[in-house]
Amino acid sequence: MTMHGGRRGQAERDAITVEIGYALCSAVFAALVLFGAVAGPALLFDLPRGLERTLPVVGLLLAAVLFLARVVGVLVRFRRPVQPSQPGRTNPDS
Repeated sequence: MTMHGGRRGQAERDAITVEIGYALCSAVFAALVLFGAVAGPALLFDLPRGLERTLPVVGLLLAAVLFLARVVGVLVRFRRPVQPSQPGRTNPDS
């Protein structure tokens, strides 16, 4: 909703759509990199059997947590209201 209680304009809806897309794409990329870093050695090297089974599971769990944290972090940061400029004032409350 806008500051006036009305409906969102097209520019606001477009900005929200772009921000959601950015949040999802950056979260997928970060999760894939983390999963590759954790589970990659189990796929590339001859490790003990227990470690070969554990690393992909741990990588998947960490990637899922990172994905959710990234999406929430980006969208919360986007939602913060912009402080209107107040020329000549150093503190918004003054």
